[in-house]
Amino acid sequence: MASSKSRQRALARAKTERQIARRAAAARRRRQWQAGIGTAVVLALLVVVVIWKTGGFSPAPAAAEECAYTSVDQATGITDVGKPPTRDVVKNGVETMSISLGQGTVTVKLDPSKAPCTVNSFRYLAGKKFFDNTTCHRLGDTFLQCGDPSGTGSGGPAYRFPDENLPTPAAPSADPSASADPSAAPSSTALYPAGTIAMANSGANTNSSQFFLVFKDQQFPPNYTIFGTITGGLDVLQKIGAAGNDGSSQAGGGKPNQEVKISSLTVTDQAPGEPEPVPSTSGSAPATSATPSATPSAAASSNS
Repeated sequence: MASSKSRQRALARAKTERQIARRAAAARRRRQWQAGIGTAVVLALLVVVVIWKTGGFSPAPAAAEECAYTSVDQATGITDVGKPPTRDVVKNGVETMSISLGQGTVTVKLDPSKAPCTVNSFRYLAGKKFFDNTTCHRLGDTFLQCGDPSGTGSGGPAYRFPDENLPTPAAPSADPSASADPSAAPSSTALYPAGTIAMANSGANTNSSQFFLVFKDQQFPPNYTIFGTITGGLDVLQKIGAAGNDGSSQAGGGKPNQEVKISSLTVTDQAPGEPEPVPSTSGSAPATSATPSATPSAAASSNS
């Protein structure tokens, strides 16, 4: 009998010891799990602190504005279509501007690497159909001027922007035998050779929407932003030029005798073909005066 009770006590004690061991193991595993969570939390907090200290949670700084489009007061001929974007302005590659005239189409290779703000403005205005169904208001012996929806020479959008890519005059020749005859035929050093497209203006940094297409070498002063090259339709412009103008502009030239109307003007990312050959202008000397009367400028109060 005593032996049976002893075995029962031994079995009960062994069972109790196993239960204690299991509870101890469970407690140990719980402590290890809690320690692991605590370590992970501490590491996460350290990562958060490091990111915060290094400005990782600060808002990304706004990109600096790259082109300054300045508002102008509303006036007769001014059409407010807002302003072009001033961030992420394209500064590389080439774009194509297509100008559909009643006489034919003129295509232009635009160069945003040299005149990014000008090309950006034309892309924006073309998207607003700003130039569609507008007339080219001025024709000279060497250029056609367009881009004023009012057709008066004093219109444009409600903003202005600074000059870009002004041509650099050639250094005077050191050769004493060089001809000083002002009637000599123009050389290839013309600041605005045939095939140039440039901005018209009413003074420094007053670019708007008006532009001129050069179809014969021209020696205007180096005051006008060059932003592309005519790659097609130069013959169209020369035929328009041959029709003449009424001489009504005090700044030279006048209203084209043959109406020149832009039915549409588009700007695309597609690269144009190679420029068409530019015919020689020898024997047809362009204006070389640097006075306002020989430039594509008009009233000082407008951009033209």
